[in-house]
Amino acid sequence: MAEHTEAAAYPVGLRLAGRRVVVLGAGQVAQRRLPALIAAGADVLLISPSATPSVEAMAEAGELRWERRRYRDGDFEGAWYALISTDDPAANEAASAEAEARRVWAVRSDDAAAASAWTPATGRSEGVTVAVLTGADPRRSAAVRDAVVEGLRDGSLAAPHYRSRADRPAVALVGGGPGDPDLITVRGRRLLAEADVVIADRLGPRDLLDELPPHVEVIDAAKIPYGRFMAQEAINNALIEHAKAGKAVVRLKGGDPYVFGRGMEEVQALAEHGITCTVVPGISSSISVPAAAGIPVTHRGVAHEFTVVSGHVRPDDPRSLADWEALARLRGTLVLLMAVENIAAIAETLVAHGRSPETPVAVVQEGTTAAQRRVDATLATAGERVKAEGIRPPAVIVIGDVVAVGPPVDR
Repeated sequence: MAEHTEAAAYPVGLRLAGRRVVVLGAGQVAQRRLPALIAAGADVLLISPSATPSVEAMAEAGELRWERRRYRDGDFEGAWYALISTDDPAANEAASAEAEARRVWAVRSDDAAAASAWTPATGRSEGVTVAVLTGADPRRSAAVRDAVVEGLRDGSLAAPHYRSRADRPAVALVGGGPGDPDLITVRGRRLLAEADVVIADRLGPRDLLDELPPHVEVIDAAKIPYGRFMAQEAINNALIEHAKAGKAVVRLKGGDPYVFGRGMEEVQALAEHGITCTVVPGISSSISVPAAAGIPVTHRGVAHEFTVVSGHVRPDDPRSLADWEALARLRGTLVLLMAVENIAAIAETLVAHGRSPETPVAVVQEGTTAAQRRVDATLATAGERVKAEGIRPPAVIVIGDVVAVGPPVDR
């Protein structure tokens, strides 16, 4: 898009793959522009006596050819496009004259009015390139670019796809993050905006569902009639049914689909029926919820590792796959998910295998949401504190010295 001026620019997309592009100067301007030229497949010749470390790294990686010298007449022979960005005004003027004589489109960083081409403010979102020109106001160009790209990414700018269903996955498995609707990924939010059907978990970011258009069918996974099926099998069947009906389906899960989210089970079920699926990672509550409560899961001099463990079964349950004796010997941080019901037994087991009963414990209920609250305890008191405070799922439990690292918080 371009705004009209007395000498309006004619917008066009250059296909530079395999074509010679000459860049004069290797400072900050070149550092910003070179990645896009390289991504376009251009045959880039860089001419400059010196370069920034980032530009030098591009040359060392073989992404461009670098001649360590100043500009001289004839450098634009055979070029299709040129970027003139040296700190020598006389050299820029001479190079611009050569480009004009050879009919090479050239951009000048020091004098846009004297150039034969302008570089638009560009952005990309899912295969769409947005380019904005506002003449002599590059900051406004960037602001308009940012607004359009953000609208495409989060779905607030309607831009329906017209490609065939065969060209895109039928199901998107989207990690919705820990609960705060602002913590879903940009890609996840955009896919939600494009969905025909959303099958949502109870722990997904529910506030996002209110933003969906009226025609979108929202299915609460907790309320799917299970009948003779297990809950997960019923959800798999719902995904398959709607995908086979030709609908764009989003499976919205809390946290990350592959962190105790049974995401792979759903991907495997879809694959058995020949249904394509894309997985969009989400921010795991195992890291984000402690952070929201002021707790770093690692901290220099305190914890060099953190371990995420499911606490949905007791340590003495034959179904438990965790080595609690080994976990008790670790000096780092333990993050427990789905462990509210079993925290007393878990704490007792850790102490029995050598973890100090005075080890700090923090329990964060409904982290990142308006209802978030934090209760502090020790391994010796965690079970009774959780019971006394009426803690209920969802809650993340952090065990380790990192609990005491942060500044005092309102608990």
